[in-house]
Amino acid sequence: MSGNRRKASLVTTVLVGGAMLLTACQDTDAGTDAGAPQTSPSTSATAAAGAATPSGSPAATAGASGGTGKDNKSGGGTGGGTGGGQKPVGQVCGANDIAWSTKSETQAGGYILVVAKAKPGISCTLPAVHPTVAFGSDGTEAGPAEQSAGKQITLSGDTAAYAGVNPKTTSANGGKELDSIIVAIGHNDPEPVSLPVGTITVDKPVVTNWHTSPKDAVPSQ
Repeated sequence: MSGNRRKASLVTTVLVGGAMLLTACQDTDAGTDAGAPQTSPSTSATAAAGAATPSGSPAATAGASGGTGKDNKSGGGTGGGTGGGQKPVGQVCGANDIAWSTKSETQAGGYILVVAKAKPGISCTLPAVHPTVAFGSDGTEAGPAEQSAGKQITLSGDTAAYAGVNPKTTSANGGKELDSIIVAIGHNDPEPVSLPVGTITVDKPVVTNWHTSPKDAVPSQ
């Protein structure tokens, strides 16, 4: 009887020990699985791409901004510029833009030929009006020698414009004796110039339009 009890007790001990050993093995496997990193295929691919791509590369920049380099430039403007389609506005000549000279002529009873050339590096336009020419301290102004206005002339480089001034259109004796004339490009020119012309007698003077040929700038008496 006692032998059967010992046998039963031994069997029980073996079963309990086996169960405990099995439980311990399962706990060890679970702990090992829990401590291992859980890496999915997509996570591994992302990590590999990040390791292979330098942080300053275009691909890295595009990933950070959420778009491509072309998308980042799409919002750029012109900076408020005028663009290449607009034509530049022409500059109207002022007296200080011009290199002046005069010449005394004997044709048509004698007159003064005024020659205008743009100064180096300047391009400007003489308007289609008579030059403003005045004499003496009282500002006696020359009238038009031509009934119609001429054409505008663009001065640049060696291009010259000519105007003829007849200081005396009367046949009577008398008049003012002067040795210079004052020339301006229109009445609003802020910087008229004084040009030496030698001694002249001034009485009801006239001036022609600007012309591209000196032959066309001979004033009538």
